[in-house]
Amino acid sequence: MSKKYLMTPGPTPVPEDIRLEMAKPIIHHRTKEYQAIFKEATEGLKKIFKTSNDVFTFTSSGTGAMEASVVNVLSAGDKIIVVRGGKFGERFGDIAKAYGVEVIAIDVEWGTGPKPEVIKETLKKNPDVKAVYTTLCETSTATVFDIKSIGEIVKATDALFVVDTISGLGADDFENDKWGVDIAVCGSQKGLMIPPGLAFCSVSEKAWKAVETSKLPKFYFNFKKYKKAWLDMDTPFTSAITLVIGLKKAVEKINAQGIDSVIAEHNSQARAFREACKAIGLTIFSKSPSSGVTGVNMPNGMNADDLIKLLKTEFGVTFAPGQEHLKGKIFRCAHMGGIDREHTIEAIKALEMALSKSGHKFTIGAGVVAAEKIL
Repeated sequence: MSKKYLMTPGPTPVPEDIRLEMAKPIIHHRTKEYQAIFKEATEGLKKIFKTSNDVFTFTSSGTGAMEASVVNVLSAGDKIIVVRGGKFGERFGDIAKAYGVEVIAIDVEWGTGPKPEVIKETLKKNPDVKAVYTTLCETSTATVFDIKSIGEIVKATDALFVVDTISGLGADDFENDKWGVDIAVCGSQKGLMIPPGLAFCSVSEKAWKAVETSKLPKFYFNFKKYKKAWLDMDTPFTSAITLVIGLKKAVEKINAQGIDSVIAEHNSQARAFREACKAIGLTIFSKSPSSGVTGVNMPNGMNADDLIKLLKTEFGVTFAPGQEHLKGKIFRCAHMGGIDREHTIEAIKALEMALSKSGHKFTIGAGVVAAEKIL
């Protein structure tokens, strides 16, 4: 049986030892046994976020954590800044508008990051802004943003700094506390190496002050309920028990290697893949490429969706398509989570074969040689 290689930026491959942990018999969540597992998973997560703040776990997709970051700190009529450089930056704005929050959009060209000075000037012109929302890695464009520089600007104001780290955590550099991030949101199915179904929010002391004055409606995603339950090492609603058991194993693996080492490993894979693409005549879409995922432009006259279909059906490699106006124009290959050196090399081999079969002219093997020099 031929092996399959999942190279999408979520879900990512789940390592065998984590799958085996999740295959064990289910246990009850209102027990000391589960509470010990939950505590270890949460404390391990803090090391990956690089935070001493509260970290809450929701049974939801990452979008649930995004919604939680809005409803817990804002009130109707509040004004926020949202950086929109792709599909997921736009989602923050859509969520806020659904709750009657005024959105000041900073639109940046897809494939580029926001200029910190633009955010600084926008804050200066709007001193009543309650929060700045942006992403670490804009998955749709495979672009990493300069969160450190933006954080320096925002923490000098009364505004909160909220960052979507769903695709970046564990692959791109991220320093929650040092960079002044007040709420960081994440999901389970990317750098954390487990299936979809868990979402997380780290919450700073500055954010907690906003929680006390927030008047937006909230029930399931209520930070206060999660804070109260955490005092008993528990959750206010039924936990996704199996996923939390997998999470405990995943954070153990990451922290045993060291989060900085894990990030360096994914950075190496990303650089290798990009150099391989260049060696076979392809160009990289993003001007600020993430270490978690790479977006690649298609040669003139070729459709990315056709290539993706060929790669999956004939070579067992699954890439992700472009979104919105990038559909058919780019494909995306991930380097995060359970994706390792073998995945990267096999994906490059398959890419070369599929491109050659599709009529693209290049030196066969050039991509693998370029990648091997880095890996």
